[in-house]
Amino acid sequence: MRMTADREVCVGAGLCALTAPEVFDQDDDGLVTVLDPEPGAGQRAAAREAAMLCPSGAVRVVE
Repeated sequence: MRMTADREVCVGAGLCALTAPEVFDQDDDGLVTVLDPEPGAGQRAAAREAAMLCPSGAVRVVE
């Protein structure tokens, strides 16, 4: 599983960073940053939830 984020689509809601803080963060402009594009087993559920919660669809799971 691999996580991607489209910063051009990101609206800065921050749900990704709140849901999976080891996988996502926000930069100074509030846009998503992927910290760990291939999260380990312990972070996969949170990363999937972050993608599901993203209001703009910027965060995606690539299988």
